[in-house]
This record gives sequence, structure tokens and C-alpha cells, in this order.
Amino acid sequence: MKNISLIFSLLLAITVFTACNKQPAVDTKAILNTKNMVNSGRLPVAYINVDSLLIHYQFAKEANESLIRKQEDSRLKINSMARQLQGEMADFQRKLENNAFLSRDRAQQEQTRLQKKQQDLQEMDGNLSKQLVQVQQKMSEQLRDTINKFLKEYNRDGKYAIIFSNTSNDNILYADKQYDITAEVTKLLNERFAARK
Repeated sequence: MKNISLIFSLLLAITVFTACNKQPAVDTKAILNTKNMVNSGRLPVAYINVDSLLIHYQFAKEANESLIRKQEDSRLKINSMARQLQGEMADFQRKLENNAFLSRDRAQQEQTRLQKKQQDLQEMDGNLSKQLVQVQQKMSEQLRDTINKFLKEYNRDGKYAIIFSNTSNDNILYADKQYDITAEVTKLLNERFAARK
């Protein structure tokens, strides 16, 4: 009896809201679907375990691998240049200790050159770090857009009124497994990704 009252109240609220806003007619298919779910004892909600999705979604795995490769290449380049600079600084120190420079001006020029090179290396390291952050943000946006687009298509029948994300059990402290659609969504996303390749 409570369910019928709840559905009636929901329909009334939607009707009033629609009439007040002069929007198109209520989506009766979604309302009937909601009514059927409530009658079946199942709410029109679901959640996706984002950690699990990211581990198993091929696009996310490939994007992560690409980012890791870029980070490794960047680190290799910086480390190689740092070792070279370190060798040049050690050589400079040896020459300085052995009075190998012809003049004090020449030693000062070499020291200035090495300091500039060190400063350039630090700037390059900062720029590479910024670029990696930008690449990571772009990949995250692509991933989020891909998932959001898919979920709109996935829920075009109005089966769910809301789909939550759950990261490390952060947002949802407890939920019945019947509301977890992670495996199904991951499977469909991977099929879609494979078809686009």
C-alpha cells in the first residue's frame, strides 16, 4: 500500500512539475519502469565500483600504460641530462682545484654556464611535469566523457533513476550487490572499445 502511495505521489509531483514548467509530456515509459521496479522490491538505482571499472576497462588500462611510458621517458631524459651535468660539474671542480683555468674570468664563465645549464634542467623538469599533468587531466576527461556518454546510452530505457559511483567504498558505505552494475558496464564498455579499434 505504501508503494502505491509513493508511486501516486511521484506521478502527481511529476505532473505538477511538468504543468508548471510547460515542458513536454511525462515519459510514461520511465514512470512505468519505476513503478515495476518499486513493485518488484528493487529501487531504480545502481552503482558502479569505479576502482574495479578502471582496472578492467581496456581504454583506462591503455591510457594508464601510455601515461606511465611518458613518465618513464621523461624521467629517463631528465636523469640522463642530470648525470651529464653532474659529470661536467665534477670536471669543473677538478680543473678549479688544479688551477687549470687560464684566468679567473674563464673559471667564472664556466661556472656561470654550468649554473645556467642546471637552471635550464630544473625548468625542463618542471615543464615536463606540467605536461604530464596536462596529459593525465586530458586522459581523465576522455575517460569520464566516454563513461558518461556510455551510461546515457546504457540507460536510455530509463531503467535507473540514478547511477552512483563508488570509489574505494568512499561514497557508498553499504549497498546490496543486486545494485552493482560494474561488471555489466565494464563488459559493454570493453566490447564497445574493441569495436572502435
